[in-house]
Amino acid sequence: QARYRSGWEALLAVPGPDGRRLADEPAVMGLEVQNEDSFFFWTFADRNLPDPQLRMLESRFAEWAAARHGSVDRALEAWNGSRLERDDPTGGRLGFRPLWNIANERTARDRDTAAFLLETQAWFYRETIAFLRGLGFRGTITASNWTTADNRVLGPLEKLSYTVGDFIDRHGYHSCRHEGENAAWSIRLGHTYLDRSALRFDPDKPGGPRVYNHPVMDIEYDGHPSMISETTWNRPNRHRPEAPLFLAVYGALQGSDAVVHFAHDGVDWAVKPRFWMQPWTLTAPSQFGQFPAAARVFREGRVRPGAVLADLALNTNDLVALRGTPLPHDAAFDELRLKDVPGGAEVGPGQRIDPLVHFAGRAVVRFTNGPAATRLADLRPHVDRSRSTVTATTGELALDFGKGLLRIDAPSAQGVSGDLSGAGEVRLRDLTVASDLDQLHLVVVSLDGLPLDRSARMLLQVMTEERTTGWATEAVDGGLRRITSIGTDPWEVREVRGVVRFTGGDPGRLRVTPLDLSGNPAGPARPGPVLSLEPRTLYYLVTR
Repeated sequence: QARYRSGWEALLAVPGPDGRRLADEPAVMGLEVQNEDSFFFWTFADRNLPDPQLRMLESRFAEWAAARHGSVDRALEAWNGSRLERDDPTGGRLGFRPLWNIANERTARDRDTAAFLLETQAWFYRETIAFLRGLGFRGTITASNWTTADNRVLGPLEKLSYTVGDFIDRHGYHSCRHEGENAAWSIRLGHTYLDRSALRFDPDKPGGPRVYNHPVMDIEYDGHPSMISETTWNRPNRHRPEAPLFLAVYGALQGSDAVVHFAHDGVDWAVKPRFWMQPWTLTAPSQFGQFPAAARVFREGRVRPGAVLADLALNTNDLVALRGTPLPHDAAFDELRLKDVPGGAEVGPGQRIDPLVHFAGRAVVRFTNGPAATRLADLRPHVDRSRSTVTATTGELALDFGKGLLRIDAPSAQGVSGDLSGAGEVRLRDLTVASDLDQLHLVVVSLDGLPLDRSARMLLQVMTEERTTGWATEAVDGGLRRITSIGTDPWEVREVRGVVRFTGGDPGRLRVTPLDLSGNPAGPARPGPVLSLEPRTLYYLVTR
């Protein structure tokens, strides 16, 4: 810990060439105590910890247990004689059971272990935050952002330890079952993958059931702000263009405070040669290319936060007793860490709130020393599993996950995202959209903040599907694809097809100007209200 703190001190407190300390730099939004690790994740195991450090922790556990029960021997008696190979009562050490056993068997020893790990982890975060404040840092500080070995049982303990910080952070990726040599960080010839749509909750393995957990699902913990500091649709999934609008509108619905897309991967839209093509590349047409409208929708709150549909008061003693939560905060792992999850672990029995609650409204969790309580609104007006639909409490978002089509219908932001090929003409408040494309992501957003039927300046943005020049794959068993060419520069975007008809606010007065990729006029303005989308135009300025 001393060495760790010296690193922080060198980073924050040593003046740079201009004589200023980073701790005093107002552009630094926040600090993170540690990244993607936890006492409650699979990696907390004997085989992963150096023996000297593990012995230190075992000694602290023995001291804790002795203080709780009167002695180490009495602790073992309270645990019904439960003994581990690494236990050394004479030497003052007690070992740790595997997290799978802790989460699923929940013995007296397991409950005490959970209490010790929670107290120790929260203590470390609390002491580190105090140290960082002592260095003079005045921005926000978060503890960590990780998932657990069992989010149903251990997840709320992890989040509880984070509440000593200023905000709650999380990570999550929409994966595509990308497999092959070094597939966790690169895309290469011969790799296989699965095209997965989040709009359909597609399975994460061929022939599997729908997967309803998604990184965008947010929960407010103890009134803390919430941020997702790493997220994306991993390449080479052809449904990646869903990401910017999906994250913008559902992040807004959840009341999320920040969404950070991972990762830039350079300053231009260059295709890395040979095999170096990161799965997370943000500098690509389908991602940055949709930021002009998507960022405005999220940052300006053009989609309203939903009503609180799930309100949970979780008793902290119950959590330490490993009784868990009916609303686990599942995360889609970064594939770099999937290898840490042991195979064959089964999810234990227990009631769960329908995860589709996150696509209808908001969820709030409060940690309390008082009675536990769960208030769940009637989801039937919003969730119809027989029709595969979920509608936001605001009425501004409607997802047909059977067809894979999202409707955005707010006063100042309207559009569609997903498969329009069989949808016919989609009617929104102030416009209709029709296309035969199975992947179209189109939104009209007001630039002056007024509703579309009164706005004088609007941006119409459209995206289809991206690929590198020469990209090629072949079908293999089970719906997987195998890469036969990773392609080269430049990126290509599938030509646009479709018709937009403006219907609100005297549409005959509208004029539409096509724009180039820099937002400059690319042709003369033309009268509305019907626009046949140009094959190679992604942006239009609509004026009244």
